[in-house]
Amino acid sequence: MLLKKNIPISYIVGKIKLELTLVTLYAGVVTFLYHSYNITGWSVPISIPMIMGIVISLLLAFRSNQAYDRWWEARTIWGAIVNDSRSFARQINTFIDHKFWSDKIPNEEIYFFKERMVKRQIAWCHALSNHLRGRDAMTKMEKYLSRKDMQHIRNYNNIPMALLELHGYDLKMALDNGWINTYQHIEMDETLTRLCDAMGKCERIKNTVFPATYSVYIHFSLVVFFMLMPFAMIEYISYLTVPAMITIAASFFLIEKMAVHLQDPFENRPTDTPMTAICFNIERDLKQMINEQPVKEINGGIAGNKKAFYVL
Repeated sequence: MLLKKNIPISYIVGKIKLELTLVTLYAGVVTFLYHSYNITGWSVPISIPMIMGIVISLLLAFRSNQAYDRWWEARTIWGAIVNDSRSFARQINTFIDHKFWSDKIPNEEIYFFKERMVKRQIAWCHALSNHLRGRDAMTKMEKYLSRKDMQHIRNYNNIPMALLELHGYDLKMALDNGWINTYQHIEMDETLTRLCDAMGKCERIKNTVFPATYSVYIHFSLVVFFMLMPFAMIEYISYLTVPAMITIAASFFLIEKMAVHLQDPFENRPTDTPMTAICFNIERDLKQMINEQPVKEINGGIAGNKKAFYVL
């Protein structure tokens, strides 16, 4: 996810350098031939590319809007994951208070139960992030999970789903042991249901491909548009046709690239939803709830490096 406002020009131009190179060469060749051989019959009415430009602008605006809606929905879902993760940890921490159970069972048993649940929730966030990006969801899970939990989730293709299932088993055990009452169990189970719902929404966005034909049609229209533009401008601005073409092409191609990058918010690109940063924030907050040293990767690591301008 892009973090800095002053994004390097080289990063922006690098996304469309091939398109700009081709447009520059094409406009340069047309201008050279026009002036070298005085071929006046090559000019076309400027109204033709103007009409095409208006139509393409509307199509690009519609596509950019749809792509941003997908990106914003993904960010909203992860905002809900942050809230529900904190709520779940708070419920674990307050509904089950190990300080007042010394007359029934050892304090340590409930304390370790709470710690296990909170750390498993942290693992779920990291696993979901890797799962959506097509990475190995088992990466670094040993930091948060017990051996028993690790053995259980290895039998599943969907690791986040397996972790929620373990949450459900432990909540049932807590209810059976009398650590929580029925109403508390219902509240905590509803929190797990919301987390599962958020995971399903992310998978829906991930697995619903933006129509490829729509992208091809727009790109083809842009190619035709830029092939006509030099012939419409050359009589009016002569040698300025080349810089004018570069300017117009950069504007259109950047908008197109922006839409392409935003339409898939879980593809491990700088324009993605910042799931790694969100997961570290969740980990920091949840570890503080169980009085454990919070992580410092975001403040002192990737984002703290002045040379870096994005973090995934």
